[in-house]
Amino acid sequence: MLIRRETVADVEPIRAVHTAAFADPHRAGAPVEAGLVDALRADDGWIPSLSLVALDGEDVVGHVVCTRAAIDDHPALGLGPLGVLPAYQGQGVGGALMHAILGAADALDEPVVVLLGHTDYYPRFGFRPASEYGILPPDPEWRAHFQARTLSAYDPWIRGEFSYAKPFREL
Repeated sequence: MLIRRETVADVEPIRAVHTAAFADPHRAGAPVEAGLVDALRADDGWIPSLSLVALDGEDVVGHVVCTRAAIDDHPALGLGPLGVLPAYQGQGVGGALMHAILGAADALDEPVVVLLGHTDYYPRFGFRPASEYGILPPDPEWRAHFQARTLSAYDPWIRGEFSYAKPFREL
């Protein structure tokens, strides 16, 4: 498996990954995550170096992205979506993508990565409840699943309300 930055040729395969990864047989239409990546790509918060794909040979089998976000007036990153084709789930693809995106974000001197996700999965990558850092979710109902991972450039004075890139806020 190879992890690399997204290229123009990856746009359709990335959409297919998120469509398959987040498919819900009880809901008609494409999952919101598939369209979200397209909307993020068109937004000012898009950071090309933080959109990574996992490859099996030439095939895109996973994708993760971080986009510009804010904690009050401080820059931050919002992670998501993270998607892996169902046939590749449970084989370490998601973990490899997480390690790669966190390493890339740290290398870019980003201070913190925030996400809304499963509390039994993301702590293995150093995520903790965002409230422990004084980072407040846009929706108080998210509190249990709202998590943050500090990076080398983190300053404990970075506290306040978190705001995702505009496409997240329009969901």
